[in-house]
Amino acid sequence: MRSLLLALYGAATLTACTPNAANTPQSTVATYLGNEAVMISDGETKILLDPLFPNGFGVYQQVPDDMRADVMMATAPYDNIDAIFVSHMHPDHFSVEEVILYLERHTKTRLYAPEQAVEWMREETDPASAIFDRVTGIALERLDPPMAFNLDGIKVDAVRIPHAGWPGRADISNLVYRITLSGGATVMHMGDADPRDEHFAPHAAHWETTRTDTAFPPYWFFNMGDGPALIADRLNTDTAIGVHVPMEVPIELLVGEDDYLHEVGETRTIGDAE
Repeated sequence: MRSLLLALYGAATLTACTPNAANTPQSTVATYLGNEAVMISDGETKILLDPLFPNGFGVYQQVPDDMRADVMMATAPYDNIDAIFVSHMHPDHFSVEEVILYLERHTKTRLYAPEQAVEWMREETDPASAIFDRVTGIALERLDPPMAFNLDGIKVDAVRIPHAGWPGRADISNLVYRITLSGGATVMHMGDADPRDEHFAPHAAHWETTRTDTAFPPYWFFNMGDGPALIADRLNTDTAIGVHVPMEVPIELLVGEDDYLHEVGETRTIGDAE
């Protein structure tokens, strides 16, 4: 598989982060790649959320081949990526081979992922590889306190919230990230979080600490369980935009007023440029 990916994406190309040439404030923009894959850019920093995954199971939107190749080769606008965030290791969110190859090729990009995914990476490549110097494996159990990181001005918080269908899949580490870019906008990516307040209430102080400009919950938060109340009251977010929307959009989304990402390449503006 590794040799096939190398042939598909070509020789390694190194990338480096460059500042905004105009040195003027820009809006923070979310660009949809497929399923829960989103790129967030504010003109200075750029991150990818669940961007590389091998399977949509015939239900969920996959990243198109041409866009996927551009991501892997860091072709603009997918260049100068500061960090990749992986919510969990399911194949509609994480490709172990492509993430390894990406990190080998782009030596300025960091990875944040559940320790489960990182362990899998170590099984699939040399565990002494230099890529692991830029990999942060997050080992959290349910109800553990959130963890916080700082990446060159990008603030990252992570908390383990069970995968949808709790208590099924309780063994899968699903992370909810809250990320504040250097430009000041804060986003939340929730993976396949279960929409029950019993998972979120123990972390009440965490949600209250920082106001989120835009959260990206899986679409079922709009109409299942405690999801609507979590969005309205618990998560401390200005806006929620649904992801993980099936290719055949559920009728409740079509007739409702909730915003969601479905068309590959569509964008949303997050917050206001300063």
